[in-house]
Amino acid sequence: MNKLKKIAATIAMAMITVFANAQDAAAEATDVMKTHGKIYVVMAVVIVIVLGLFIYLINLDRKIAKLEKE
Repeated sequence: MNKLKKIAATIAMAMITVFANAQDAAAEATDVMKTHGKIYVVMAVVIVIVLGLFIYLINLDRKIAKLEKE
């Protein structure tokens, strides 16, 4: 079990460095999208996807509640 903890800690530390480096690239990509006006398209798509997921989950919850009552 101790070996598993060491492996998990190593992977976690490696992922932290990857995320730290990715933030710089993301900032540059965001600046490029802002200058071209594409950031609004990306945000609209993200909002549509999130709203779709919420609507799906609400409908699924209603169906499950209906089945539980029966």
